[in-house]
Amino acid sequence: MRKLKDFSKVQKEFMVKIAREAIEDGIMHTKKETPPRCPERLLENGACFVSLHMKDNLRGCIGSLEAHEPLIKNIIRNAKNAAFHDPRFMALQKDEMEDVNIEISILTKPEKMDYIGGRDLIRKLKAPEHGVILSKGGRSATFLPVVWEHFKEGKNYDKIGFLTELCMKAGLNPDDWEKGCDIEIYQAILVKEND
Repeated sequence: MRKLKDFSKVQKEFMVKIAREAIEDGIMHTKKETPPRCPERLLENGACFVSLHMKDNLRGCIGSLEAHEPLIKNIIRNAKNAAFHDPRFMALQKDEMEDVNIEISILTKPEKMDYIGGRDLIRKLKAPEHGVILSKGGRSATFLPVVWEHFKEGKNYDKIGFLTELCMKAGLNPDDWEKGCDIEIYQAILVKEND
């Protein structure tokens, strides 16, 4: 699997700043253009997920699995969608902005994982490195690599729990991962607002 080259501190700070400004623009109904001094690397095509948290609780998360536009535009689009269009939450309000923390996961291109049966899948799946896209019968769902933290028990990761929950997120039976699903994996660089 191709690894992403990490981003510089300046690039990471710029990403978070732009994500926050995009959300503020959405709240205030203004429209700013991307600043002209955007780091060149962020003008390359890229895919990301933007997650919003309030007091350690998820407040919105939307993203793209495929790189189809410049990363900076993908960050802006997904920041606004996470704030205002995640169907699990009401639109973010102005008085919530100061309590919101932003996380951006920059993704590698997903790659199909070949495996034979549930045991082989468990063996090949690397936690907490792999993000997983699970698909079957026209249904699919993904968990970002950062989600592994919710499936950590001591020094070990609960791969069965992770895959079971992912099946349910996709609207499948909890044990469909054992019966055969299409699995794609990817990696991500996590950019946190207050790091």
